[in-house]
Amino acid sequence: MHTDLVAALDIGGTKIAAALVDGRGGILVRAQHATPAQEDGDTVMRAVTDVLGELTASPLWERVAALGIGSAGPVDASAGTVSPVNVPGWRGYPLVERVRAAIGGLPVELIGDGVAITAAEHWQGAARGHDNALCMVVSTGVGGGLVLGGRLHPGPTGNAGHIGHISVDLDGDPCPCGSRGCVERIASGPNIARRALENGWRPGPDGDASAAAVAAAARAGDPVAVASFERAARALAAGIAATATLVEIDIAVVGGGVGKAGEVLFAPLRKALTDYATLSFVQRLKVVPARMGTDAGLVGAAAAALTGPAKAAAAGV
Repeated sequence: MHTDLVAALDIGGTKIAAALVDGRGGILVRAQHATPAQEDGDTVMRAVTDVLGELTASPLWERVAALGIGSAGPVDASAGTVSPVNVPGWRGYPLVERVRAAIGGLPVELIGDGVAITAAEHWQGAARGHDNALCMVVSTGVGGGLVLGGRLHPGPTGNAGHIGHISVDLDGDPCPCGSRGCVERIASGPNIARRALENGWRPGPDGDASAAAVAAAARAGDPVAVASFERAARALAAGIAATATLVEIDIAVVGGGVGKAGEVLFAPLRKALTDYATLSFVQRLKVVPARMGTDAGLVGAAAAALTGPAKAAAAGV
C-alpha cells in the first residue's frame, strides 16, 4: 500500500477545513463545514468528525500516512489539547486523542493555526527565502508564527508568535483571553466591524455588516470605515514592531480575511510602522500580503504531518 499522502485539518472560529495533501503541498481532496463556535465542545467535535468523514470516504484515504492539525489557539502540542479563545466549548479539549480515534489511530501532529500559516508561507509563499519572519493571520481572530534563523519556531507548546494577544492598549477593552487591549481585540475582522458600527457606520441595503463590507465602504471613502481600518492597522503595526524589536525579523507577512482588504489595510499599516519600528535595526522591516490564500492553514498543517514539528523546524519548513 502506498502511503504518500497526508491529511490536514484547519480549525478556526469560522470554519473547519480538511484536505488530502501530497508531498509538494498540492491539495487533492477537500471538505469544509462551518464551525459551531458557540456550541458545546462535543457539538464542535461532531463538526470536525463530519469533515473528516468526507476525507475518509475518498478512495485516496488508504494512501494517507498521518494527519496534521492547525488549530486556533492557544494549543498545547505536547498534551494534544486546544483552548481556542473563539471556541469557548473547547478548554483543554483533547483534540489529538479524539481525532486519532476518528481516523483509526494514524499519527496526528498538532500546531497552532498561526504556526501552520507560517510553515506554509515559509515553505511556498511570501516568506520563502527569509530567515527571520513573522507570519500572521488576521481574520476572526489574530494569530501568528515565527521563523527564526531559517527555521520554524513553534515554541515548547506550539504557540510562539501568537501576536494577537500582545496588549497594545493598556487601558483598552477587555479581551476574551483575559487581558486588555490585545491586538486581536482591535484588529480582528469582527472587532473592525464592531468599532465601525459603534461609530456610526451602517451597512448597505444587503445588510452585510462584516469587515469585508467595512473594507468596501473604506475604499469608497466612508470616513468611519476608513478610521476603523486605520485603528486596526495601528494595532497591527504596534504588535509587529514589538515583535521585530524583540527577535529581529525582517519581514512580516499578513494574511487572513482582513488581509484581503488590500491597501485599505496595508497603506495605513506601513505608515504606522514608521511610528513604531523606530530603532535602526528594524527600520527596514517589510510588511507584505500573504500569498498562500485560504489554503495556507491546510498546507501548513500538512507540513507538520509530513515532517513532524521538530523535523519541520530543523528542515526549515
